[in-house]
Amino acid sequence: MDTSSRLPRLVHDRLCDALADSPVVLLHGPRQSGKTTLVQAVGADAGRRYLTLDDPATYLAVQADPAGFVLDLEGPVTIDEVQRVPELFLAIKQSVDRDRRPGRFLLTGSANALFVPMVADSLAGRMEMVRLHPLSEVEIARRRPAFLDRIFASDFKVGQAERLGPHLAELIVRGGFPEVVRRDSERARRAWVRGYLEAIVQRDIRDLAHIQRLDVLPRLLELAAGQTARLVNVSEIAGPFGVSRTTVRDYLTLLRHVFLVEELPAWHANRLKRLVKTPKLHVTDTGLACALLGVAADDLQRDRTLLGQLLETFIVQEIRRQASGSEHDVRFSHYRDKDQLEVDLVLERGPGRLVGIEVKAAATIRDGDRRGLERLRDAAGERFRCGVLLYDGETLVPLGDRIYAVPLGEVWGGQVSRPNDGHAPGA
Repeated sequence: MDTSSRLPRLVHDRLCDALADSPVVLLHGPRQSGKTTLVQAVGADAGRRYLTLDDPATYLAVQADPAGFVLDLEGPVTIDEVQRVPELFLAIKQSVDRDRRPGRFLLTGSANALFVPMVADSLAGRMEMVRLHPLSEVEIARRRPAFLDRIFASDFKVGQAERLGPHLAELIVRGGFPEVVRRDSERARRAWVRGYLEAIVQRDIRDLAHIQRLDVLPRLLELAAGQTARLVNVSEIAGPFGVSRTTVRDYLTLLRHVFLVEELPAWHANRLKRLVKTPKLHVTDTGLACALLGVAADDLQRDRTLLGQLLETFIVQEIRRQASGSEHDVRFSHYRDKDQLEVDLVLERGPGRLVGIEVKAAATIRDGDRRGLERLRDAAGERFRCGVLLYDGETLVPLGDRIYAVPLGEVWGGQVSRPNDGHAPGA
């Protein structure tokens, strides 16, 4: 049963605010992340007409005459999967130039509009973009996100929390795609992922670019899943495919276009010369990564290296999802220096507030675990608010000057949403 109407998304208010201010609003994010459900819910309240370019008749009509299609529209309208006909953006621009009332066009896209030149050229200054991610743990657990506010306020008190234990691997394997959350068995989840990837390769990527080796993309994505939370190494990724580094870089860019992978930039300070500048690769969703790699929760319990990689990605994406609904802009990066000291995630709010987060799958803390946070603290100076060492333990405890050990479950409020709880919105 679809329970989406009982599960609000974190970006809902931000989307409504954008519609009140801008003539064009684009909700973009991975296919099947819940965009259609959200825009239909928002549109129902405003009496919006809903159209989707996944409908063959609508697609052909728009493709044949984008300008005429837009001219015939009356009242506020929602157009789903708008990236399928990029020429539509110019027609919308022409319409908006004649009538700039806010909320006229609510668009969704399963490709990143920032990578489509026609969008940037046509709708600069006319369109507000809102990013929708797969489900966060706070959304699944129906909780208000509080972790970002806590870390920027250094609001940590010594106390006890429940250890996640085996549930940690289960959450990682499940991930946040609504259709995967809804399914009970590993077989059903993997079948959905296979169909999902085929649809993206055969439709979304074909719409974006003409490439000769479509067969390489699923294998490249599988390899990227195994490289998640590592520094991007194009030469290493290119090796198994017998293609050039340039080709692999182009294909990785395509996977970024359709929100399947992301690059986390390196944090830098102008006065520091010993910082590594290479970005880190993260798969958009750990459930997708686990299905690609063919691993279950039991496999992760045995492979602690892979568990550590996927846990880092899981936390990065959870915090990204929580930040998408925040009223404050948050910049994401990672820290690594020439001494190989690193911090998995660096968050910045404004020019003077910075926090570092290091992620560990272990239940105990070792002396060296906080060295990267200490180095970041020294490098950031007065901007450093706090450093957080997330671990699968039970005790929240200070480790030194503005550095804390914090149980993992605190990221989503101390409650663990059990897999297969049946609550997930449609896409």
